[in-house]
Amino acid sequence: MVTIDFKLRPWSINDLGSLVKYANNINISKNLTNKFPHPYTAENGKWFIEFATKNNPIHIFAIDINGEAVGGIGIQPQDDIQSKNAELGYWLAEPFWNKGIITKVIPQIIEFGFKAYTIDRIFARPFGSNIASQKVLEKTGFILEARLEKTLFKNGEYEDELIYAIRRKSG
Repeated sequence: MVTIDFKLRPWSINDLGSLVKYANNINISKNLTNKFPHPYTAENGKWFIEFATKNNPIHIFAIDINGEAVGGIGIQPQDDIQSKNAELGYWLAEPFWNKGIITKVIPQIIEFGFKAYTIDRIFARPFGSNIASQKVLEKTGFILEARLEKTLFKNGEYEDELIYAIRRKSG
């Protein structure tokens, strides 16, 4: 497998063109929440970039390959009784699938999350039909904690919700 160099960096309004170009893909949106629609427009991209850059510290990053944003990854710290948890979310442009990129990106965001926040658990909730995401999470040390049958409704169909998590290592 050819190694592809990437870096994680904050989103910028200059990424709007590449964001819309790569995010406007049904094969990506079908595995994400409805906040990531298809078609994906410049208006959606502007909203997302504003959302991704408003917090301090920044916790939603662009996956940059050769100066172009080709995906995103972030963690969303939770509040109230979930305050020791953060949710992981990510997507990658289809031309870069199956190249091992997300498998290398996830450990970086886990390390960031445990350093930046007083959390003990990072969780992800892939759809039951998203086998590729399940495999990536398992490869990067996440454990399947639960499978909730037909709890998500996307594109007119019910989907299983899987909950994977990784815990802060003590010691």
